[in-house]
Amino acid sequence: MTLKPPRPVPSALDDRRTTMASEKIPVPTVTTRTESGGFSTPEGTIYVSKPFRSKTSKKLRAMITFAPRKSHFDINNEASGANEFRGFFTLFWISMFIFTISTYIRSIETSGHALNLRFATMFSRDAAVSKGWIRYYWTGVFLQHAIQTLALFMAISWTLNRNWPWVQSGFFTLHTLVMIMKTHSYMTVNGHLQYISEASQKLLDDLRKATESAGGWEQAIQDAQAHRAELDALTTRSTQDSTPGVGTPMVPEGATTSYVDVPTAAALRQRLVAVSEQSAEVSKTTPPSEKDEPVSATSPHILVDHPNEGISAMAKDYSELEGELTSSGPYPVTYPNNITMKNFAVYQLIPTLVYELEYPRTDSIRPLYVFEKTVATFGTFALLYTMTESFILPLTPNAGDSFFRALLDLSLPFMMAYLLLFYIIFECICNGFAELSYFADRQFYEDWWNSTSWDEFSRKWNKPVHTFLLHHVYASTIASYQLSRGTAMFITFLLSACVHELVMVVVTKKLRMYLFLLQLIQIPLIMVSRLPVIKRNKLMGNIVFWLGLYCGFPLLCVAYVAY
Repeated sequence: MTLKPPRPVPSALDDRRTTMASEKIPVPTVTTRTESGGFSTPEGTIYVSKPFRSKTSKKLRAMITFAPRKSHFDINNEASGANEFRGFFTLFWISMFIFTISTYIRSIETSGHALNLRFATMFSRDAAVSKGWIRYYWTGVFLQHAIQTLALFMAISWTLNRNWPWVQSGFFTLHTLVMIMKTHSYMTVNGHLQYISEASQKLLDDLRKATESAGGWEQAIQDAQAHRAELDALTTRSTQDSTPGVGTPMVPEGATTSYVDVPTAAALRQRLVAVSEQSAEVSKTTPPSEKDEPVSATSPHILVDHPNEGISAMAKDYSELEGELTSSGPYPVTYPNNITMKNFAVYQLIPTLVYELEYPRTDSIRPLYVFEKTVATFGTFALLYTMTESFILPLTPNAGDSFFRALLDLSLPFMMAYLLLFYIIFECICNGFAELSYFADRQFYEDWWNSTSWDEFSRKWNKPVHTFLLHHVYASTIASYQLSRGTAMFITFLLSACVHELVMVVVTKKLRMYLFLLQLIQIPLIMVSRLPVIKRNKLMGNIVFWLGLYCGFPLLCVAYVAY
């Protein structure tokens, strides 16, 4: 999905613009900005996201905030290590080890070898816009979607013509879709930034023309400086009498908070940056070796303080546009300086499907951590292979077999295979690539096992895909076509269902629409799960969720293989 060009930049601020004084937000004592882009306070580190919607470009920004976070099952995660249920994690892996060894012994006793490697033979028989040359709206949009469609068509055609087994065809198709999503996000974000850059330059030209009636550009700057001095004098007198909110604890010690409310986040960010700058002035006497790296930020244009409301409003709008062109991290990146081969290559390694000018980064690569995730990947894959060859392939049903017996036999093996595959992808592979690319946000999943509804599960179990759909489909359709949230949700589910069914068509060489229908059935189930009588009973909701997951995987296998 692609955003329509933003509407013309308004000449005045809307009613939702909030000043720092009117918000009355308690501000903790801030010493400096952290390397990850947060604000270091005695009460903890605070991460404040950019505003949800830009008032000038009308760009709807989905509530996506990248921040340094660790995954739930990472042994270096202090929170998970202190969880009272951590022993069950150890129990699971010990049980899987004992189960695997017993499987090998039973296979040796019956067939003379631990694995027959029949499944291995199915893997494969053949394993062998920044310079302004084109405008993103609409030439770039057309080329972008044409290239993506052609790439997907070529990948599917190649897979079908090669007559690959389902393992290789499924992997190749899924990998192609991932690369298409990453490229789509890269082109969409940079294409929109190109539009913002052009709009920013046009607004600056209009601002220069507007100052002609106020004595010219230089005179307007002098008037703005004088007006700013008057306001600072009034502020100084008022703060000498009282400084409400300063030093008020906001979060418990060591906590991390993320603000996504638009006015609150914008006002709080401005106040925290102001306090940080004041603290930086005080710390000038600190020895250079004890200082953090300097953090530069996009400052408001000087004419925002002009006494003429029209000029001031235009300057504020121009500042917002410029703010969208620059990242807010510790080492700001400004468009189009981000469009380089190195930036694109690093983005390909980062395990996210949403492109940003800058991500929170780690300081170094830990070789032992990479080794740990590599060993865990191959070890877990060995368990997954054993489960598939010993307990799924032999029980794959034929058309004449009992439908319910097949569901019963395959439900547990499929669930174990799903858990192992989830662990390989989101805990091992994603964390491994995140470490290699210095990517600090390791929240590739949340506690989906506690889900009480299918919409909660879809939000939590695959965060990279969820953030892509939220940013580039759900939010994009609302902003571009002024659709309701319900309609945008339906379109998101419809697209997801089509892509899932496409993968099944490539894998099974059949068009049955079973998975497509099961995906769409989730919409009424979500509505039912939001009823108060059901929403209150979280235990029942979690039981229904797990029963559905237990039945869903073998149901799809039986349906696509036998029918």
